[in-house]
Amino acid sequence: MTTYHHGSRAVQDLVGVREAADHVGRSIGDGIRPVAAAFLGIQPMLVIGGADPAGAVWASLLTGEPGFVRATGPHQISIAGGLNRADPLAQTLAGEGAPVGTIALDPRTRRRMRLNGRARPTPRGLAIEADQVFSNCPKYIQKRELPPGALPGRPSAPRRGTKLTGDQRAFLAAADTFFLATVHAHGADASHRGGNPGFVQVASSCEIAWRDYPGNSMFLSLGNLATDPRAGLLFLDWRTGTTLQLTGTARTEYGDDGSRTVRFTLAEAVETLGASPWSWTAPEYSPANPGQED
Repeated sequence: MTTYHHGSRAVQDLVGVREAADHVGRSIGDGIRPVAAAFLGIQPMLVIGGADPAGAVWASLLTGEPGFVRATGPHQISIAGGLNRADPLAQTLAGEGAPVGTIALDPRTRRRMRLNGRARPTPRGLAIEADQVFSNCPKYIQKRELPPGALPGRPSAPRRGTKLTGDQRAFLAAADTFFLATVHAHGADASHRGGNPGFVQVASSCEIAWRDYPGNSMFLSLGNLATDPRAGLLFLDWRTGTTLQLTGTARTEYGDDGSRTVRFTLAEAVETLGASPWSWTAPEYSPANPGQED
């Protein structure tokens, strides 16, 4: 597999960052280095993206005590527990060789790591054979701490709908973080988007938008969307553990001033109360966020 497919190359050329992308792309490999293995071993959550059997793309949340994700070889990670049976990706991950993208994001240290590959079920949960492993810079990650102890209770039965409710719209408008799953002909990817509250614009019960802030110049997500508009979004209530998963399509608009806006059209929403057992502290916003004072 080459580092970039033609969709990412097209966006890099449009924005004029091919040389920078080539430089950054040298950091992408298929091996899990010791520092990456150590990072994974202390994470309490992992986001995974892929397509369900009907072809809809979703981003889902995996959680557990630190150590539930671990490197079990130079090119493989194992995940204990797996997804809730009612999760949109549960059926996909019950099969062999499903293309998936994952991102481990640690708000405590503003570090993140992405691993894309092929998943298969195991007696303890999941294993993923890596095709791409790389880290990203700390831009737009809000700093949060994780007090000890899990939240009481169990996840609720998911609530599904084809339009956002008023409460869901308010939740999205106040969000400072979400995760984005995209796909291409040979795999899947999961990435992070962050900003000050209000960076997600809720246009209607079926459409949201966000500015695409300057990043690492790889344009993996926007490159995927250039060739396949299917997308999945995951929003987490960091305090209560509630998740809101959205699936639909997304397109990127390029402004004459160099700005980029992604517009997402909803096909289905899945809300799960208490999906995560962790309650994080209030955020310290990233100094890289547009409009954030140093």
